[in-house]
Amino acid sequence: MTEKRNATIQNYHRFIGRKKYILWLVLLLILLAGILAISLGSTGIPFIEVIKGLFLKGDKKTLMIIFNIRLPRVAAAIIIGAALSVSGAVMQCVLQNPLASASTLGVSQGAAFGAAVGIIVFGGGIVNYDSSFSAIAIDNPYIVTLCAFLFGSISTFIIVVISKVKRNLGPGGLILVGVALSSLFAGGITLLQYFADDTKISALVFWTFGNLGAATFKELSIVFAVFLIAMIYFLLNSWNYNAMESGNDTAKSLGVNTKRVTLISLIICSLAAACAVSFVGIISFVGLVAPHIMRRFVGNDYRYLIPCSAATGGLLLILADTFARLIIAPVILPIGAITSFLGAPLFIYILFKGEKIVD
Repeated sequence: MTEKRNATIQNYHRFIGRKKYILWLVLLLILLAGILAISLGSTGIPFIEVIKGLFLKGDKKTLMIIFNIRLPRVAAAIIIGAALSVSGAVMQCVLQNPLASASTLGVSQGAAFGAAVGIIVFGGGIVNYDSSFSAIAIDNPYIVTLCAFLFGSISTFIIVVISKVKRNLGPGGLILVGVALSSLFAGGITLLQYFADDTKISALVFWTFGNLGAATFKELSIVFAVFLIAMIYFLLNSWNYNAMESGNDTAKSLGVNTKRVTLISLIICSLAAACAVSFVGIISFVGLVAPHIMRRFVGNDYRYLIPCSAATGGLLLILADTFARLIIAPVILPIGAITSFLGAPLFIYILFKGEKIVD
């Protein structure tokens, strides 16, 4: 009996150890992909020079390229990819829906409508002209960001209120509410565009493309602070999520207050996602793709799925942004389009696989 018990313990430790190795592997891949992303570009920087530059060693031009241009993009990819992915993983758990994400609940669409208000109503978009180029730019990024965050949060507030008023709505019903909100915000954007001039419409389209280069370290510190708070809460509730994965009835029998956990988790997920997209524009499907990839390797143990999803989201966004910068350099493709090409096939795969979408 003792030998059997010891063998079971050893198997458990090997099982858990494998998940830890996967997490460390993804973190290592993030480091390598980040250095590679900094190295590649219109001005190539040797790999070893990038490493020296990160320790403030190197010529002035190299340090300027690293710290002013490429490192902020890599940091934005890691933080925003992690925020969207961990939000998606938790949403999929509490809503018991494999297609749940910030986009599904209308948070991203709400942020896009807010950006439309900031650009069109408050005049945040302009066209820059000089002798060398003509380009769309966001003239007042803070008013655009504030409006995007506000309306992304309003979408969350509406869902929370509906879930409390209509207690028997169920996870599938909340998804349908998110679809309805997305349609509502899309209609609002269309109306705003109808009354806007060409410059403002162009600026709005430019914002919705998604641009990781739009965020500075100051702005990223805000996103990181929100993401860190969200991660702490999610990890502290990882056992509750594990219980809820077996169904709300099972979780309740184990003493989990499922309604409270679901409500607070949705609020934090949506705020983290709204904060992320409000600075860089709409980035689709990362919050859907990363958790599903990691479930293949670490299962549904949220003690490891949460950090692994966050790490994978950061890695995917680094790779997508690097691809967008290099595929037809020096032109930088919209990061939102690249992530959509990545996520759409997985979305279709989940549908055809016969996953349970609504109750």
